[in-house]
Amino acid sequence: QRDSSTLREEGNNHFKAGDVQQALSCYTKALKISDCQSESAVLYRNRAACYLKLEDHTKAEADATKALDVDQGDVKARFRRAQALQKLGRLDQAFTDAQKCAQLEPKNKAFQDLLRQLGAQIQQKVAQLSSTDSRVQQMFKLLLDSSAPISDRQKAAQNLVVLSREDAGAEQIFRNDGVKLLQNLLDSQQEDLILSALRTLVGLCTGHQSRTMAIVNEVGMDRLCGVMGSAASTVSLSACHLIQVMFEALTEGMKKEIRGKDEAILPEPSRELRSMLRHLIDMLPASSVSGAGRDSAINLLVKQVPRKSLKNPDNSLTLWVIDQGLKKILEVAGTVPEVKGGPLLTDNTPMSCSVLLNKLYDDLKSDKERENFNKLCEEYVHSDMESKLRAIQTVSVLLQGPSDVGNRTLELSGIMDAVISLCAAENITHQQVAVEALIHAAGKAKRASFITANGVALLKDLYKKSENDRIRVRALVGLCKLGSAGGTDFSMKQFAEGSTLKLAKQCRKWLCNEALPLTSRRWAIEGLAYLTLDADVKEDLVEDKKALQAMFELAKSEDKTVLYAVGSTLVNCTNSYDVEKPDPQMVELAKYAKQHVPEEHPKDARSFVEKRVVKLLEAGVVSALVCMVKQESPALTEACRECIARVILALVERQEDRGLVVAQGGGKALLPLVSESTDRGKIKAAQALAKITITSNPEIAFPGERVYEVVRPLVSLLALDCTMLQNFEALMALTNLAGISERLRQKIIKEKAVPKIEGYMFEEHDMVRAAATECMCNLALSTEVQKCYLATDSDRLKLLVLYSGEDDERLRKAASGTLAMLTGEMPELCTRIPDTTSHWLEIFQALLLGESQDLRHRGAVIVMNLMQADKSLAEKLMESEALEILSVLAKGDDPKQASIQKAAQRCLDLATEYGLIRSNEDGVNGKTM
Repeated sequence: QRDSSTLREEGNNHFKAGDVQQALSCYTKALKISDCQSESAVLYRNRAACYLKLEDHTKAEADATKALDVDQGDVKARFRRAQALQKLGRLDQAFTDAQKCAQLEPKNKAFQDLLRQLGAQIQQKVAQLSSTDSRVQQMFKLLLDSSAPISDRQKAAQNLVVLSREDAGAEQIFRNDGVKLLQNLLDSQQEDLILSALRTLVGLCTGHQSRTMAIVNEVGMDRLCGVMGSAASTVSLSACHLIQVMFEALTEGMKKEIRGKDEAILPEPSRELRSMLRHLIDMLPASSVSGAGRDSAINLLVKQVPRKSLKNPDNSLTLWVIDQGLKKILEVAGTVPEVKGGPLLTDNTPMSCSVLLNKLYDDLKSDKERENFNKLCEEYVHSDMESKLRAIQTVSVLLQGPSDVGNRTLELSGIMDAVISLCAAENITHQQVAVEALIHAAGKAKRASFITANGVALLKDLYKKSENDRIRVRALVGLCKLGSAGGTDFSMKQFAEGSTLKLAKQCRKWLCNEALPLTSRRWAIEGLAYLTLDADVKEDLVEDKKALQAMFELAKSEDKTVLYAVGSTLVNCTNSYDVEKPDPQMVELAKYAKQHVPEEHPKDARSFVEKRVVKLLEAGVVSALVCMVKQESPALTEACRECIARVILALVERQEDRGLVVAQGGGKALLPLVSESTDRGKIKAAQALAKITITSNPEIAFPGERVYEVVRPLVSLLALDCTMLQNFEALMALTNLAGISERLRQKIIKEKAVPKIEGYMFEEHDMVRAAATECMCNLALSTEVQKCYLATDSDRLKLLVLYSGEDDERLRKAASGTLAMLTGEMPELCTRIPDTTSHWLEIFQALLLGESQDLRHRGAVIVMNLMQADKSLAEKLMESEALEILSVLAKGDDPKQASIQKAAQRCLDLATEYGLIRSNEDGVNGKTM
């Protein structure tokens, strides 16, 4: 058992060697077992030095303070605290500490330097604050002067927004009682002034917990919810964004980056958070709230309430919202817009309610909690049975959300009878609600048999006899849903021959019919999402440019509920779903046993799929997908994102299509999909990124800082559960990035990719092994990677020498290229090469005789580096056949081979300098005896 002083010594040694993480670990372990106060103080002081190196300034300041609590005269601890405080922007406190250090050790240059730096920074801050102060005062004066021209006031409001984004400006606005002025602007009834006030508040709240808390209490959620519930959609969205920023500042507030800005140690913000959530819940059924405002409130609840990770055991917020608000959510869910008297809805509200209910249900941990949720829903539906319409509408929303709960409410006595009787109602709205409930029920396998028995006849009847297209399109989708149970299996036909194509044709007709309301045209895409499981339907759809463009327009429209149907239709058209290929032997056995065997449609062959992709690209599919990704809506679920990722991957399958996809923004659209999607979706998006990064210039495909966001998803493909092709493409893409800049190489190293890439250098597959070696060749431009090759306890160097002698030319080029660079950068490696393998001379001679110019050049550079590094190596080389080969290479007069000639000549010159060969006037080299 190591004691704390041994651990401290170990930590010191690690720190001196530059291994800060190991040092940190040693000091932390020592602190756990140290029982001596003065020793703990030294450990805290040392650990503060580690945190400074790791740029975790909050922890560095805390540890230095703990050391100073024991010994006020500890000058090292005080200096470290001053450095940490400086980085945290707390300049006055840092100055006080630095001043004390300089008093204790007046001759210490480091202390004097820090003091000077801080003095200059403080002066700069004062000057900045006073100029900001006068600007803020000026804006306020203009805004408060109601006689000033409106254009001047609008300009002042805009300037305030800009100022609030700088830390100094935000602080001045806040200190000058700016929040009161902003409240006046919020109450001003002028849209542009309200927007400026909301955007200024965003600046004040972003990442600042104490200011946010004060603003929540001063402005009040009543006022903010009132603004969010207003009719103007831009104002409503801005208010929603502000409340989102407030939630983030309060919940993230205790994390380190933000605590840096925030000097106050704050009370737990849970009271404010609950109050904010209660206001959002109360907005849901309120008749004064606009449809857009209601959607925003639901959206905020979706984002804020359920746990971010199921590993977090605390789901108390979800339970509280269910307790306080489930009935209010169901009240909105049961609203039928055509029936007067309920809260205002948008086309997206029912879908958003489904997503919220589903998120809450998924966040429950036990059967008891789930049972309670079920009971509350059943009680609510029961109490609504007087108005059958509302009850059925609520069940419909539940079936689209937590479908288990939906199924149970559907089984309540009287519900199914009500659905069937309303299907025959005179009133179109009643019919519509009932048919939609049938459709949602049909998608749930457990119910499908019951509904197949009763529903098909009902739906066929409605489809054939109804006079109204709104009802017919919905009845058709129900039939499609029940009819597509066979999936992509060509042999499992639910409908009579040819009727699938007829149904699809009718769907396309409705899709293009602008006289139909958007909500009905949306159902036409729902129908196609099912029907396009049939390859004949896919072929027809991609030929119909008008229908494709109508679908893309809908995907870009205000109606977000269409996103999943569009995504599914495109996945079907591009065949980007996963297909399990059955084992041929098992197929034969199944046929013999007269079991059913799935068959692929002839038009799902690769050549057909490629033509469909080209047609979709011509019709503008990329801009539709880019728009879909940007939607801020609960309807953009993880499953929906997965569909989009699958489609983009299919679109970049062919190299010649990638330029077009990138030019239309497809590359940028992938970045959010690699972080927010299903696990499968993330991998598909990462693979699409890899394909683009291999063939396009990454700096153009992902401009600015975006190129750094590409690294992590690519590294995630270097995993055993990814396919060999995904591994290979990720290595090729990383090779491309590693060749661009040192900053990108650092990012790749930071993502811990180097050991993974080394692992793939041992892969049996030639192409993967070569790709990993090429990647390492580019990464070796980084000094950190070069140092790995200096370690004597690994076979890294040996592997490069052996690979330089392999048959696979691509692998030889990559390995010898890496060697050429490493031996040039680190001459100390050269002397270790003969120990790696007894064949080293043969390998390098074979490079000099290589068929390709690249190999000969690499060989000549390696030999030159070896000879420059060590005379005894030069002797061994000159005693071998290398001398003759170099003599021939040095004589060449082909201008294309000038670089080889130059390196070979340099080798001969070195040999002459060492006295290993003598140079004749004729230019012929001879060995010296």
